[in-house]
Amino acid sequence: MARALPPHTWENGFKKPIQASATPWVWKNDEQDDDPHSFVTPPSKELLTSTAHNRVGINVIRTWPTMFDGTNNPHGTPDWWKPSDEVDVLIVGAGPSGLEVALSLARQGVSFRIIDKAPTPLIAGRADGVQPRFLETVATWGLASEIAEEGPLIERTAIYLDGKKLLFNRSHQCDSRYRGLHIITQGQIERIFIRDLARHKSLVERERILSKYTVEGQGEYPVRATVKNERTGQEDIVRAKYLVGSDGAASSIRKSLSIPFDGVSTDIYWGIMDCVFETDYPHAWVFGSVISSKHGGCVIIPREDGYIRLYTQLDVSQTGPIAAARQQSDASFAEAGGRVEIETVTPEEVLEQANRIFAPYKLKFAAPLSWFAIWKISERVARSYSSHDNRVHLVGDAAHVHSVMGAFGLNASILDAANLAWKLGLAAKNLADPQALLPTYSLERREHAVRVIEVSGAYLRFVTGSAMPVPNLRNFDALGSSSKANGHQTNGHTNGHTNGVNGHSSDANGDSKQVHLHVESTSASADSPPRTQEDALNFLAKFFQAHGQFLLGVDCPYATSPISPQTAPLLSSPAPVKLNNGVRAPNPRLCFSDNQTGYLYDLFEGPPKFHILVFGSSFRGEQVRNNIAKLSSVLSSNTGFWTRYGGQDRFTLTVVVKRMPFEAGDDALLDDLTHKLGAKVVFDDRQPDEDAHTTYGANHTKGGVVVIRPDLWVGVTAFPHEAEKIGGYFDGFLVPV
Repeated sequence: MARALPPHTWENGFKKPIQASATPWVWKNDEQDDDPHSFVTPPSKELLTSTAHNRVGINVIRTWPTMFDGTNNPHGTPDWWKPSDEVDVLIVGAGPSGLEVALSLARQGVSFRIIDKAPTPLIAGRADGVQPRFLETVATWGLASEIAEEGPLIERTAIYLDGKKLLFNRSHQCDSRYRGLHIITQGQIERIFIRDLARHKSLVERERILSKYTVEGQGEYPVRATVKNERTGQEDIVRAKYLVGSDGAASSIRKSLSIPFDGVSTDIYWGIMDCVFETDYPHAWVFGSVISSKHGGCVIIPREDGYIRLYTQLDVSQTGPIAAARQQSDASFAEAGGRVEIETVTPEEVLEQANRIFAPYKLKFAAPLSWFAIWKISERVARSYSSHDNRVHLVGDAAHVHSVMGAFGLNASILDAANLAWKLGLAAKNLADPQALLPTYSLERREHAVRVIEVSGAYLRFVTGSAMPVPNLRNFDALGSSSKANGHQTNGHTNGHTNGVNGHSSDANGDSKQVHLHVESTSASADSPPRTQEDALNFLAKFFQAHGQFLLGVDCPYATSPISPQTAPLLSSPAPVKLNNGVRAPNPRLCFSDNQTGYLYDLFEGPPKFHILVFGSSFRGEQVRNNIAKLSSVLSSNTGFWTRYGGQDRFTLTVVVKRMPFEAGDDALLDDLTHKLGAKVVFDDRQPDEDAHTTYGANHTKGGVVVIRPDLWVGVTAFPHEAEKIGGYFDGFLVPV
């Protein structure tokens, strides 16, 4: 949402603008109504969206403090909000990553509190696009459609080099139902999440900070946190089983753990403007880049209502164009040293730089700025995402920061949150062994962040012309001897040790223990970014072939661990399915009944359930039926893993058959699976080159079983008669009920 919504009417059945001063959302009762319980429209508030403005005017957004400001509700907190002093999880930071952890915990019945130092949700700016994997994740929470339908869908890319078209083609294509990059502002996502939390009787505690905490032994609530209300000065003690630090790039929690924030601070600055532009550039409302060999690069992201997010590379050196222009207009500038302080750069100066890059095309402001900011790019990853005792965990920017290229900030954060939250939920309820399960969070998510640095860093250097090497964050020997497979060694966060987290002195990009790396570039980067048309096209062809699916979130394999065991070679012998462990579970179309079709994920309940997916082919072959009958027998027994770990409270069971719905009614084995185990039988009636059996590479002779984790990654695969193998997988980290 770039600006306050203008008033509209739907009197004729469609949305139609009306007088700008109208307020149709304010209920005006034409009749005399003295009923104190009648609806009264809550008060709204208009807030400036940008700290800097252009000559066209100022921009505001309308917000509703009673809905979105949590404990800062001007009418006071609602009667139903009763925070406890003892919770399973305390979340520090209510940006997207912290809110996402909360959304998942709420659906698991796990108690939590979430605090944030800001008085309101984000007003404008920051992240602005979500990948297909983001939407597949929030779909399990029931929120995908609202997010996906907010803004434009990006599925084309245009790139210009030195005033000439380099590329204009389809892009952002994958097998997800949510094709393309979906544009939505971070502030709007936060408001969607906050409304959802209110439905679960939870509020964000505003203007609260974590002033200190201790971890005291292994009691039920070992985390003892002091939460301070910055408005009143009041301090409260909150006891928790786990602490989640979603407190941003300057994370005080990360610093309190002495976890290094390894990487580099680049010399690349972006001037960022959300605005409507008047321009003769032919692809102004198409996602892409405009690159000048002399002046740097711009990135274009089309927004809602004709707005554009324009990233413009800035040269703030004493010999750069901004300094030269200032010297021409102000002789005292050179006398004062000729240094461009980054906080003094104006929107007009950023626009001038954009015009240098866009030449021969021109841009000018056609509306007030919705947002303006100057960002310096840092590329950093926390050496571990978890404390050594797995009581404290980092998510989002607290764990990784990187270039905007690829829209990874918001999208990597939700994968952090989804990965961590189901594990915390099981551990908090004593349904999983925390020492087996929780270390997999840092193992899986840090590796993904390192690849984000490599991929987004390579693309950043292509667009900006920087020859700075991409940091090598895979080499733990280079990072220092404190790295371990499960975390780090630290002087802080020992049992009984007090961790002060407020007022820690540090720059916004890291802490005193970070390692600055300027090492050989990885295979994803380029030592000397190409600038000829031919070389640039070759770079783009290789880059998108290697990383296109990663840029959409669907190519994200996880390393071997108790929840992602090593995959047996798929070609060495007949396999139950042709699918690696630790990868995204494919989401093919299926028939659910005579009158309904959908996608596989539509059948899955959200965390913390595991999904047992059984492929039965036509369900007529003797071997496949015998194998599934053996599986059914084990699942139905009192000693099998199904019963041992909670049955339908822990698992869903889906049987995919190559039949029509009307053919399944008289099958005793299918009836057994349905009535005893609550199985959902679905029908794979699409043509063979696009059906679910082919998608998963299922074995038609013997059948196949895929265990899909709560975060929609493949856990393990087996033949239906290998119930002991499936049970052994769960024995590695679950606790019997």
